[in-house]
Amino acid sequence: METVKRGKTILGLEINLILFYVGAARACIVSVSQPQYLEVDHTQEAITIQCSYSHVGCPAEQPRSLWFRYGAHQPENLCLDGCTSDAGKFTVKEALTQNQVSLTVNRVTLNDSAIYICGIVLPFSKEPGAKRTGEGTMLVVREMKGLHSLLIAVLSLLSIYMTVVLGIFVVLSKSKSNSLRNKETEDSQKKKSAWHIFQEIAQELYNKRRVETRQQSIKCKISQRRNADIKHIYLFG
Repeated sequence: METVKRGKTILGLEINLILFYVGAARACIVSVSQPQYLEVDHTQEAITIQCSYSHVGCPAEQPRSLWFRYGAHQPENLCLDGCTSDAGKFTVKEALTQNQVSLTVNRVTLNDSAIYICGIVLPFSKEPGAKRTGEGTMLVVREMKGLHSLLIAVLSLLSIYMTVVLGIFVVLSKSKSNSLRNKETEDSQKKKSAWHIFQEIAQELYNKRRVETRQQSIKCKISQRRNADIKHIYLFG
């Protein structure tokens, strides 16, 4: 942070020296003020840096605004073409009757973090005080960590929920499969038991029928033998 402040001070001095050597004489004094710090989220579409100024003892003429950016690399001159269109990266608006100018940074990204310096120049004045810069606005673009953490938490809970549901489904499927298997085993045993009983009954009926047939055959033979004996007695007396 100390390095950034030192760099900002050095940059302001360099710019003021440049502006100093453009002019001459000593009565006109311009003062510039701007916010020291701005912080925005990277999802924000645009951020506007306000700059106000005043002047004393200066000729009646319209001032011109200049913008500089001091980032991670070398300083940059912004909006040399005026930046009047909203379609560009930067947009400059001037309310000269209210002594206000502004720089809007469009389509904000993390790379837009830098120190933005506002400069005011009275172009037709040759006095060194007619050219002045502000102390700079430190713009910090941050990621939205809260939403990112919330999203991770929601995804984690959803993953846990899906795991639990899948586990319950597997348990129920195994339970149902075991129930069906047990039922099939019981049905098979019942069928086997019924078939065994049927075989026993059939065997018993067969044996009973066989005994009855055998007894009837014996009675028939006894009856035939008796009839033969009677006939023999009758013929041969």
